[in-house]
Amino acid sequence: MKRAAGFTLIELLVAMAIVAIIGVMALTGLSEVIRQQDIARERSERWREVQLALRIVAQDLAQIHPRPTREELGEAYVPSVLANPNAQFGLEISRGGWTNPAGFARGTVLRVAYDWEDDLLVRYYWPVMDRTLATPPLRNELLTGVDNVEIRFLDGRGQWHLEWPPLGLSGPQQYVLRPRAIEFAVELAGFGRVWRLVEISG
Repeated sequence: MKRAAGFTLIELLVAMAIVAIIGVMALTGLSEVIRQQDIARERSERWREVQLALRIVAQDLAQIHPRPTREELGEAYVPSVLANPNAQFGLEISRGGWTNPAGFARGTVLRVAYDWEDDLLVRYYWPVMDRTLATPPLRNELLTGVDNVEIRFLDGRGQWHLEWPPLGLSGPQQYVLRPRAIEFAVELAGFGRVWRLVEISG
C-alpha cells in the first residue's frame, strides 16, 4: 500500500515560522514607508507655511513708501522705516500699494509692523496711517517655530546697518529715507536659517 502524501508537523511549523517572519518584515517596511510619507507631508506643509509668510514679508518690504506717520500722541513723527532696540516693534514700515477696490474713504499707504514674540513671527497693521491710542493694530500670526529674527538694511553707499534710520542721521531726511535693500532672516526649528533679500522699489 502507498503511504499517504502530506506535510509533517515539523514542516508545517517551519513553513508557518517563515511566513510569520516574512509578514513581520513586510509590516515593518510598510510602517516605515507610511512614517516617511507622514514626515514628507508635514515638511511640505511646513515649507508651504514658511514660503507664504516670507512672501507676505517680501511684498511689504518691496513696497516701502517714504511717508512718515504720527506717533500715537500726535506730538512727533515716526520715520517711514523704523527699526531700533528702543522701538515698540522689531520693524515698522509704511507700505504703499494698498489696494482699495471697494472705494473706501482711505489712502493707499498702510502702516505695517513685524515683531518676534516667543516663537511667533507676528505681523501688525493699522487701518489708518496716523493712528491714535484708540486705534489698536490688527494682529496676524504669520509663522510658528521661530527661534530668531534678523533684519539688516543696506544703504545707498553699500553699507549694512542693523538699525534704521542709520545712527547719526538727523533732520527731515531721517523720516523719509529708505534703504536700498533689506535682508529679512528667520531661524526656524528643524529648518535652519531662511532669508530673503528684498530690493526696495524707487
